[in-house]
Amino acid sequence: MATKIVHTEGESNTSDARRSWLKKSIGPKSEPLLKRDADAFMHQSLSSPCVSTIAKADGIWIEDMDGRRFMDFHGNSVHHIGYGHPKLIAAIKAQLDDLPFAPRRFTNDPAVELAEKLSQIAPGDLGKVLFTTGGSDANEVALKIARAATGRYKTISFWDAFHGAGMGAASVGGEATFRSHIAGPLLSGTEHVAPFACYRCPYNHESPDTCGLACAKMVDYVLEREGDVAAVIAEPMRAVPYVPPPGFWKAVREACNRHGALLIMDEIPTGLGKTGKMFAFEHDEIIPDIVTMGKALGGGILPIAACVARRELDVCGDFAIGHYTHEKNPVTSRTALTTIEIIEEEGLVERSAALGQHAMQVLQDRLQDVPVVGDIRGRGLMFGVEIVEDRTLKTAGNARAERIYYACLEAGLSFKISQGCVLTLSPPLTISRDDLDRALDIVVTAIKDAA
Repeated sequence: MATKIVHTEGESNTSDARRSWLKKSIGPKSEPLLKRDADAFMHQSLSSPCVSTIAKADGIWIEDMDGRRFMDFHGNSVHHIGYGHPKLIAAIKAQLDDLPFAPRRFTNDPAVELAEKLSQIAPGDLGKVLFTTGGSDANEVALKIARAATGRYKTISFWDAFHGAGMGAASVGGEATFRSHIAGPLLSGTEHVAPFACYRCPYNHESPDTCGLACAKMVDYVLEREGDVAAVIAEPMRAVPYVPPPGFWKAVREACNRHGALLIMDEIPTGLGKTGKMFAFEHDEIIPDIVTMGKALGGGILPIAACVARRELDVCGDFAIGHYTHEKNPVTSRTALTTIEIIEEEGLVERSAALGQHAMQVLQDRLQDVPVVGDIRGRGLMFGVEIVEDRTLKTAGNARAERIYYACLEAGLSFKISQGCVLTLSPPLTISRDDLDRALDIVVTAIKDAA
């Protein structure tokens, strides 16, 4: 008997609710392209068949071929500076005229300048860099560095985590969509523990005030029992979203130090200001041994990711740990450099902190008495509302969350569902407060209507 998978990384694209949406809401210009897409691309969960078409993307907005506009509160986490930022487009055009490509064995100024800039914005001794074309590859580079530096190969990571779709990244990830059935067998030595999840504590504790950080102690326990773990790899703030309990990362950092394991922070969705600090781990006052970033690094236009390690971890000189065709691409490097400049010049990190605090307050004030709202959580401009059927039992309201999602789409707001029942909202850092309030109105209204 086939196992039914709950897609914790996003909403199902094969559900009855999706089919109903397509039948009712797709316009005459979008429908033919959706069919061509379904005929041309291999089908996979969370992708083809698609939810709609896109003809334009500008600022916080996406528009389909029939002229329907949606505020994009998903954007695959690439749109920190919004879509089509004029300064970024100008910089890319100029770089194309100046130097469009560099073979891997030759260096170029934009690539070196970007590596230097990442070293500058990363705290501590994080200063040695390698570029990849995607976050999955960046995480696999980090794992290779950890193996080389420690002489070990085992890892500890969390169930429900997402670190990419490649075999190595999926092995340390913890989502069934990417690591089960056709994916196996995966890498050996990839140990997993239950993640921090204070609303639904896997260890059945009521709150961080009484748990004694059981989730962090389990990491320490496995590090001690295994004895030869190369690295702990994790998202500093889970993008579902879940904020770590106070003291969690300090405890894990100390455990890694005691047991000789490196700490790898996957900042691919959360870095570059999304949570109200340049890196999410800075909220927790720790510095990892390796940090990976991507998604928003390409400014919502081009794919680029990076792995940044402590300088003393530059120990792989005799081996190829990345060796990518576009390893030092001048155009993607210029894209990332300009994106960071825009984030700094426009004060988007501070803006994310202020707007995120406002959004959380609005949601808490307006939804605290709604019986289908179990939890409201987040940091900066990454926040979520967990939908339940019963507040006392915390029964996941998957079907209700899906109805809310499609009601919001109908009203002009796009986002994603995480863990089956969490409305996960991640707007660009450039969003105006008026547009943010408008989106919050849509969400609140849809939730109350569904209650």
